[in-house]
Amino acid sequence: MTAITQSVDLDRRGRIAVLTVSNPPVNALSQHVRQGLHDGVKQTTADAAVGAIVVTCAGRTFIAGADITEFGKPPKAPGLHEVLVLIEQSEKPAVAAVHGTALGGGLEVALACHYRIGSKTARFGLPEVKLGLLPGAGGTQRLPRVVGVEKALQMIVSGDPIGADEALTHGLLDAIVEGDLTAAAVAFAEKVVSERRPLKKIRDLEDKLAPARGRPELFAAFRKSVARQTRGFRAPESCIRAVEAAATLPFDAGLARERELFLELLHSPESKAQRYFFFAEREAAKIPDVPPDTAAKEIRRAAVLGAGTMGGGIAMNFANASIPVTVVEVAREPLERGLGVVRKNYEATASKGRLTPADVDRRLGLIHGTTDFGEIADADIVVEAVFEEMRVKREVFAKIDKICKADALLATNTSTLDVNAIAGATGRPESVIGMHFFSPANVMRLLEVVRGAKTSKTTIATAMAVGRRIGKVPVLVGVCDGFVGNRMLHARGREAEKLILEGALPDQVDKVLYDFGFPMGPFAMGDLAGLDVGWRIRKGKGVTSPVADRLCEMGRFGQKTGAGYYRYAGSDRTPIPDADVEKIILEVARDQGIQRRAISDAEIRERLLYPMVNEGAKILEERLAIRASDIDVIWVYGYGWPVYRGGPMFWADQVGLKTLKSRMLEFERQHGPVWQPAPLLARLADAGRGFVEQ
Repeated sequence: MTAITQSVDLDRRGRIAVLTVSNPPVNALSQHVRQGLHDGVKQTTADAAVGAIVVTCAGRTFIAGADITEFGKPPKAPGLHEVLVLIEQSEKPAVAAVHGTALGGGLEVALACHYRIGSKTARFGLPEVKLGLLPGAGGTQRLPRVVGVEKALQMIVSGDPIGADEALTHGLLDAIVEGDLTAAAVAFAEKVVSERRPLKKIRDLEDKLAPARGRPELFAAFRKSVARQTRGFRAPESCIRAVEAAATLPFDAGLARERELFLELLHSPESKAQRYFFFAEREAAKIPDVPPDTAAKEIRRAAVLGAGTMGGGIAMNFANASIPVTVVEVAREPLERGLGVVRKNYEATASKGRLTPADVDRRLGLIHGTTDFGEIADADIVVEAVFEEMRVKREVFAKIDKICKADALLATNTSTLDVNAIAGATGRPESVIGMHFFSPANVMRLLEVVRGAKTSKTTIATAMAVGRRIGKVPVLVGVCDGFVGNRMLHARGREAEKLILEGALPDQVDKVLYDFGFPMGPFAMGDLAGLDVGWRIRKGKGVTSPVADRLCEMGRFGQKTGAGYYRYAGSDRTPIPDADVEKIILEVARDQGIQRRAISDAEIRERLLYPMVNEGAKILEERLAIRASDIDVIWVYGYGWPVYRGGPMFWADQVGLKTLKSRMLEFERQHGPVWQPAPLLARLADAGRGFVEQ
């Protein structure tokens, strides 16, 4: 075996040359990988004794994409295009042997080869759209020529990978093999040489493009089908245009169009935000005072207290991760009702083809319901999801403290309450932590992990690890009213309520945030969550919200009662502006002596978003979030902040903190000290700096 570079080796097995990439952990296409592939292909094509080339990878995966450490840096030769052209133009057959994942540039390498084989568990995808980009090394031109235009559009615009069976069905794979992948690839290559099979250069394939030629309606229909989920994003449309180029232009002209579109995206604010967020999500896993090697407890069994909407959803998370979970309720009727909802959720997913009936049965088999608290005695983690009231939660924790085994992790799902006060009801505050799931808990990816004053590092490491295991994005925060997400949401809600009294109406306020990129505005969101939830919390704190309180007193709790800030027709969840609500708003404004006026969309946007940023600055200064990017992860995954705007703190930096500070000082003069810029925001603005560069 010969080392071509530090990450690529060349071996000979008879007349088959084997190029092996070994660049742990995911064999990313670093410069030395590209160089090794380039030089290795040149050597083998010049060697008369070599009949074919196999490209394979060591470790747990094929090439899983670009080297993210090279993002934003000047490109280093050889470029990936150059490497792919060399492979594709080789006069000797090149066979890609894929295991694990072939993603992004990795799939583009495989597409440049003349043949592709893979293991049964291999997966194939072009996820660049998730970074606000498109496949920039021929992926948009080669993939449609292999799998057809419609399948290529689905894969490239979604960025989601497909499995080996699907890849074989659509022609992306030539064979699925078992056993030693490299040996199978060598045998396959030997057969190609012996049978003198032609070189299948994808650039020359035309038959899969023919059905899309001269059919612009095909692309129009696809655009319409993805319009809702791609709203606001720039990259999906560019991906569609690139695939259109594959169907309408010669290969080289299509490549040029792909490159043009790629560069437009690369320099777009949307891609900048999405690439920032890619790194932000990974940074959130790093906790400075909890070293990566901190031992987390093994979670073999879980328990959830409460079978309501939240408790049932949390239980599903554990079952989905193959962790047996016991669900405890105080009485049989709410228990059966809650488990019935869980079953319906799974069956609904199965009806859409995302689970098999066997999957449903297996997951339901992992969920055990009981009214006997004693059955949680062997649980490694207990998540409390009972009524959001301090007295109730403290009673529950005092009770389970006596039942649970000594090393169990005790988690509260509170969204606002003091985790330290809850932990104080036990004799083991070091084992208590907040795990704030977002509704619906089986769908939403965010998990706010709330460390108490006495929470141990082992407990933190365990909560973060189990969060990742059940498919969440855990972010560590500190204890305060509402933690990070809801505390910032409260600041936005305060202004939303003021805006409708001063002259706006709920639908105008909501439209401003919808147009910004949120899935819905504050009033539609309130109706969805249930206005009675906030009403109950306000009454517990002795505070009021005049309009919302009057709606609740009328039994208008939102979608579940058919009316809230909006009215709803039957089972249709489309918000309909309601003259009765406008009448209430006008009455409250009159009672408070407020002279209503026309309010611009620009002012609404500033008054909703700037207080969130200001509260985020306070949270950072109070060290309740580790870094600004953690706040952005919370808001993207938990509250629907559009990822193509990066998150509130990143977005504020793009607007400019000097601009924010100046405008907030204007609002302070108009509306009082609540608008005073946070000290951190003011300091950074004066220094010409931003939050995310700290």
